Amino acid sequence: MQPCKLHIVGGSGTGTTTLGRAVADAWAVPHADSDDYFWVPTDPPYTQQRNPARRVELMLEVFARRSAWVLSGGINGWGDEILERCDAVVFLSLHATERLQRIEQRERIRRRGEEISTEAFGEFMAWAGNYDDPQFQGRSRARHEAWLATLQLPVLRLDSSRGVHELRDAVLSWEPDRQRGE
Repeated sequence: MQPCKLHIVGGSGTGTTTLGRAVADAWAVPHADSDDYFWVPTDPPYTQQRNPARRVELMLEVFARRSAWVLSGGINGWGDEILERCDAVVFLSLHATERLQRIEQRERIRRRGEEISTEAFGEFMAWAGNYDDPQFQGRSRARHEAWLATLQLPVLRLDSSRGVHELRDAVLSWEPDRQRGE
């Protein structure tokens, strides 16, 4: 795959940010993560959502007008203007048990030396644990699948239990056509 405007999406803990950085580094293009636009920087973090129009405005200002970039994280439901600029989508999936273990490990590393709110962390883990519940009204696999089915972009589906280098190489060697859901 040649450098393009690539969107990498999946449930929390599937490695979208890690893979996004790896592909962007290989292509020498900007990498952006949707969380950096979704959330207002606060202390503690992830407590105040940014207005959806402002999220898109910031993305356009920072990276989305460039000829190639990699965006990781979810934008369905608010980022249609950014999605319209995408050339392809990578969807990462991972068994729930491993996904939740990765999240716990990531948060321990991310918050090392800081006091973590047990209540806030428990709420986040409950939210993340609901991803595989088709009845869940938040971000879920069922919602991702329904959203992916509407795209008129090539979609590469990868099992993110594989290592980041193997996943990166799968993306770099992918030759998508313009047919949806490749």
